[in-house]
Amino acid sequence: MPVIRPFKCIRPAEDKVSAIAALPYDVYSRKEAKEAVQSNPLSFLKIDRAETQFPDDTDMYSPQVYQRGRETLEEMIEDGSFVKDEERCYYLYALTYDGRTQTGIVGCASIDDYLNGTIRRHENTKEDKETDRIRHVDTMNAQTGPIFLAYRRQSELDSIMKEVKKTASLYDFTSEDGIRHQVWKVDPDTREAGEITEIFSKIGCVYIADGHHRAASAVKVGIKRREEHPDYDGTEEFNYFLSVLFPAEELRIFDYNRVVTGLNGHTFEELLEGIGEHFYIEESASIFKPERKGEIGMYVGGRWYRLSARENLYTGDPVDDLDVSILQNKILNPILGIRNPKAEPRLQFVGGIRGLKELVRLVDETEHKDITQVRAAFAMYPTSMEELLSVADEGRLMPPKSTWFEPKLRSGLFIHRL
Repeated sequence: MPVIRPFKCIRPAEDKVSAIAALPYDVYSRKEAKEAVQSNPLSFLKIDRAETQFPDDTDMYSPQVYQRGRETLEEMIEDGSFVKDEERCYYLYALTYDGRTQTGIVGCASIDDYLNGTIRRHENTKEDKETDRIRHVDTMNAQTGPIFLAYRRQSELDSIMKEVKKTASLYDFTSEDGIRHQVWKVDPDTREAGEITEIFSKIGCVYIADGHHRAASAVKVGIKRREEHPDYDGTEEFNYFLSVLFPAEELRIFDYNRVVTGLNGHTFEELLEGIGEHFYIEESASIFKPERKGEIGMYVGGRWYRLSARENLYTGDPVDDLDVSILQNKILNPILGIRNPKAEPRLQFVGGIRGLKELVRLVDETEHKDITQVRAAFAMYPTSMEELLSVADEGRLMPPKSTWFEPKLRSGLFIHRL
């Protein structure tokens, strides 16, 4: 059963919260991160991506960069930009986007639950990305970006959140991308605070929705600290990592689309012929956005096509039956030569939040006279939350870039000191 507990939070001062809160560190390129900090000197990116405070030729993974992030946090605590809550508390974090609200409970999850599978995963991690965040968390002596966890809805937790929302909020602001962010503190002396811990202790498991690299890095820092303190008893803060836990039913997964450069030596006619072995093909007069599982939109040669998977492609396997798996196994690999989607430079992943016009732009900007540079785009129907849970429940992993969650949790709202 998962162990979830409250913590002593470091958080922004109310009058600075909207300026400090930032999108996760990994959605920015280095150039974009630096521009964001230059336009907003309070942005948490100057801590999460401290290379923004150095010349462009500085090694972004050098020890001085991580140390600068720690110093900046200390300076902002000292000048009152951040405040410290002296009691262990839970918080509620609600995000409203496109008319939908999702509300999560902010607390700390156990690294042992990650290690024993009580916190279930659905995605592999890359060593280089882990190493960066390990250095960041270890040097900062803090976790600055929460892990996005999900649980199967519990009516008791719904009732608790409803009661807490009747109290005054700590924060209520709308970020520049139109997302409303609201935060409430759960009074540690109330019945609700104690019940949150108890209810989670009776749930069989929770799931990582987003933030696999941050979770893996936090766990490895915790293991490192255990080795450095062999007399640890399990109550130390390094045994826990910062999380926001949402009911799975409230979460929204967007499509994660693909663009391939080069048709692997095929003509348009040969491409369609190969696809036709496993899909029904229908040309579309306009942009085709898939409306149901089993549909894929393809844009190539200036034309859109609707690809509908033939019924015999589905076997009941939770991974193989994912639309992203069917695309990879029946089109990208055998026809277009994309053997390893994690390391193929010809394959580009495009988050659905950018829209299908972005696929058109990426395809049309290439020179069609050179057959090796012709691009084909594939618009996907979003993976469902239930598909994600089913894969994780079987201890399986999804293909890379199977899910794109929106809205993104902001970093800098909650900081957990180790």
